[in-house]
Amino acid sequence: MVPGPGEPKRYSDDVREAPSGRWRPRSMEVRPVRAHELDELGVLTVAAYQDLEGGTDLGGYAGVLRDVAARASAATVLVAVDGDVVIGGVTFVPEPDNPYAEELQEGEAGIRMLAVGPSAQGRGAGRALATACVERARGRGAIRVALHSTPWMSAAHGLYESMGFRRAPGRDLVVPPAVTLLSFVLDLTDR
Repeated sequence: MVPGPGEPKRYSDDVREAPSGRWRPRSMEVRPVRAHELDELGVLTVAAYQDLEGGTDLGGYAGVLRDVAARASAATVLVAVDGDVVIGGVTFVPEPDNPYAEELQEGEAGIRMLAVGPSAQGRGAGRALATACVERARGRGAIRVALHSTPWMSAAHGLYESMGFRRAPGRDLVVPPAVTLLSFVLDLTDR
């Protein structure tokens, strides 16, 4: 059964081995974050970014990552939960004039701050969260989905490319102190 608009999507396939060799959970749900999960997702997001090579010194960005309530008030924050445990989250940015948009162009939606807790990585949560964002973008009539990623997020790059995202070097950004954010774009008009 396919969930209707606004209903959470449940991923309840039989347990199977993920490409990483780890096991997926029996049941994973992707849905909008709930008020009691905001702080938990903030801590998880900071931990996921700090766990990355190159991510140990997040500076002031750690506060932005931690402030899920601010993101949820302006954009859509989705979580992946396994039972009652938050294992990941993402911010879906619906249009270019949203305060969380990163250089989105007309007709585009964006994906920001995708994070899966270090202990839950490799279980399909990142793909489920990114897929939920792409589905929301399609539902809103977006022509493309765009995102930025740091050079050291190589596992995420592989995920995005496997979903049809393509590198868009002309849209890369450089943020202080001197971090290049790599641009990826998914064209929704040819699907």
